[in-house]
Amino acid sequence: MNTYSHLVDDFKAQGGYQYEATTRSVLHGMRFFPEQYTVPIQQLSGGQKTRLALARLLLLQPDVLILDEPTNYLDIETLGWLEKYLLGYPGALLVVSHDRFFLDSLVNIIYELERTHVTRYTGNYSSYLLQKGERLEQQLRQFEKQQAEISRIEQFIQRNIARASTTKRAQSRRKQLDRMDVMDRPAGELKRAQFSFDIEKVSGNQVLMTRDVAVGYHDKPLARHLTFDVARGERIALLGPNGLGKSTLLKTIVGRIQPLAGEISYGSNVLIGFYDQEQEALNPTKQVLHELWDDYPSMQEKDVRTVLGNFLFSGDDVLKKISELSGGEKARVSLAKLMLQKANLLILDEPTNHLDLFSKEILEEALDEYPGTILFVSHDRYFLNKIATRVLEMTPDGVISYLGNYDYYIAKKDELAELKSAAASKASSSSDQLLTSAETSKKRFSQDKEAKKMERQRQRRIEELEGNIERFEARIAEIEAQLCHPDVFGDHEQALALTTELEQLRGELDACLEEWTDLQEELE
Repeated sequence: MNTYSHLVDDFKAQGGYQYEATTRSVLHGMRFFPEQYTVPIQQLSGGQKTRLALARLLLLQPDVLILDEPTNYLDIETLGWLEKYLLGYPGALLVVSHDRFFLDSLVNIIYELERTHVTRYTGNYSSYLLQKGERLEQQLRQFEKQQAEISRIEQFIQRNIARASTTKRAQSRRKQLDRMDVMDRPAGELKRAQFSFDIEKVSGNQVLMTRDVAVGYHDKPLARHLTFDVARGERIALLGPNGLGKSTLLKTIVGRIQPLAGEISYGSNVLIGFYDQEQEALNPTKQVLHELWDDYPSMQEKDVRTVLGNFLFSGDDVLKKISELSGGEKARVSLAKLMLQKANLLILDEPTNHLDLFSKEILEEALDEYPGTILFVSHDRYFLNKIATRVLEMTPDGVISYLGNYDYYIAKKDELAELKSAAASKASSSSDQLLTSAETSKKRFSQDKEAKKMERQRQRRIEELEGNIERFEARIAEIEAQLCHPDVFGDHEQALALTTELEQLRGELDACLEEWTDLQEELE
């Protein structure tokens, strides 16, 4: 009985009574459901195998958990679950990650490996950025102070070494200078990629239209009834669980896969540029230089090398074969090719995967200044917040539109969940009250959505009016200058035509200014 008691205690201490519940909880967090428990591992996709391996590792609960890019290939719901799980993890965590949102919410110490040296920072990623900037400024001040002191000592030595009365003092200062531990100039920031996206011509106001589209493979639809429009200038993020067909939808839009049903149409002058996270368009046997040059043979070699240099390929790096490149290097080659296309509609599938933190920031800046339209899939929440102006949540039976960035999308989802929960709790007390509350909530949500839509329409109209005002003012100035010219002033017919055009332009300018003022007051 004593032995039995000890065994029971050991069984309980090692989680014997709860291991099945814990296993199911972790599998559910990694998006594995009971109907998948009996599926052989060899039948799982690459992403599913990655998630299963991570689930197994979490259940082993080692004293030190080492994770290399754990957020890659996880959808947003799984990312949120993983963060909460790791925040309560009893052991130590050592993580390599380029997910800034993940680093901000999870880590409390950062070790930066740069130029063969390791530097320790206390705090999360945002704190690390501040500390690094302050540290570099402090090092630069110390270096400049020491250089000033060295210069002062050297000047003293030069003035006094030759005079007998002061030579000993000068020699003493020289010994002081020899003993000084001279600092090296602090190294500046590492070289970063430099690029921007431009367009060859402006598209129409309506860029992309999908009507009741179904996507999938071999007549097995992953999602159906996909209906949405994309307007010029929008930055639309496509969100949804893994396996629902987001990447498949993007490939269908660019024509790599045929839709199973429905219709996809494009507006006028639409030029599509597609970034594929799997880098299928890159030829593994080609050199980096010829991967670009073969697509743009009219470019001179020095111009192709300049483009590649902006993406951190210099010297013999451009002669490497694509198959020899790392994931981040392949991503930069794909971005270089995308930049040269000058497309006015960018379709991006996980563009931040494999990119380091600095390259992500440069990509965000380039897309933020891009004058065209963007439709993209990403699980990088920091990137989503920075770029997206609208979120399309993809479901098996359609899409739900949220006018705003990722934070707005989450807030609206939480609000709807609270409304649903509140409505359910009141159902037992009064079905009439429930109906009224649901209708009020729905009406409030509809009004809020409509208000956001109207605000964006006003903003677009303001931008359009500002462009018209600038154009009218430039033309008015040009005509006024022409009317002052003697040749034009002496030609009555030409002067009359210019005067008539001038009056018409002034009238249109006044109308634009009046409408612009009214819209600005409405926004305020």
